[in-house]
Amino acid sequence: MTDLPSLLLVGGGRMGGAMLAGWRERGLSQAVVVDPSPEAAKLAGPGVTVVPAAAAIPSGFAPAAVVLAVKPQMAAEALPAYARYAGQAVFISIMAGKTVDAVSRMLAAPAAIVRAMPNTPAAVRQGITVAYAAAAVTPAQKTLADTLLAATGEIAWVAQEGLLDPVTAISGGGPAYVFLLTELMEQAGLDQGLPPALARQMARQTVIGSAALLAASDEDAAQLRIAVTSPKGTTERALAVLRADDAWPKTFKQAIQAATERSRELSS
Repeated sequence: MTDLPSLLLVGGGRMGGAMLAGWRERGLSQAVVVDPSPEAAKLAGPGVTVVPAAAAIPSGFAPAAVVLAVKPQMAAEALPAYARYAGQAVFISIMAGKTVDAVSRMLAAPAAIVRAMPNTPAAVRQGITVAYAAAAVTPAQKTLADTLLAATGEIAWVAQEGLLDPVTAISGGGPAYVFLLTELMEQAGLDQGLPPALARQMARQTVIGSAALLAASDEDAAQLRIAVTSPKGTTERALAVLRADDAWPKTFKQAIQAATERSRELSS
C-alpha cells in the first residue's frame, strides 16, 4: 500500500464517494471533502474531514490534488473558490462534458488539469477511467493522477482530448447498455413463460458470469462468442436475428454515434 498525499475532493456523490473509498484502500492519510448535502457526512472518518463549502476548508490545508466531482451544471459557480490551489495542485476533473479549456476558464487561473472519464463500476473497483493530461501537467502530477484514478479500476490515457467524446459514449455510458441488455433478457424470459424470479436470476447471472469469463480469458469477445455458438443450434438462430443489418450492428453503431455527438455538444 502506498501512502497518498493530501487530497481535496469537491463533490462527495456516488462517483466521488467511490473514489474516496478506493483511496482509503490505497493508504489515504488526509483528505477534505467539500459537499453541502447532509448525506456527505457519512464520508468522514480517520483522516477525512467533510465540510459544506470551500470557505470551511481548514486554513493551511495544502492538497497535492483537487478532484472535481461536482455536477457539470454546478461547475461555473463552484470552481472559482478553488483557484487558490492552482499553483500547487493538479486538478483532476471527472465532470462530463467539461473540457480542459472550460475548467481553466471557470478557475480563472493557470492550472495543471487532467480531464478524466470514469464509469460506475468504479463503485466496486471494477471501473475503467480514460484520462487526458493538459500540457501544464508535470510528469509527477500525471503519476499522481494515475495512482488516484487507478484506485477504482483500470486506467488508460489518451493523447488527444477529443477522444474523450467516444470514450464517454462507450465506457462512460457502457454500463447502462449492459443493464439494458439484462433487462431485455429478463423480459424475454417472462415472455417465454419463465417465472419472474427465475427470469431475473438467469439474466443477471448470465451477464455477471459472461463478464467474469471474458476477464479470465485470453481470447477476445468474438472468439468467445464463436465458442458458445454451435452450428445450426439455438444460439446461432438467435444471433442471426440480432446480427441482421437492421438489428444490433447497425443500431448499436448509431447509438454510439449519437452519444459521441451529444458529448461533443456538451463540450462546446
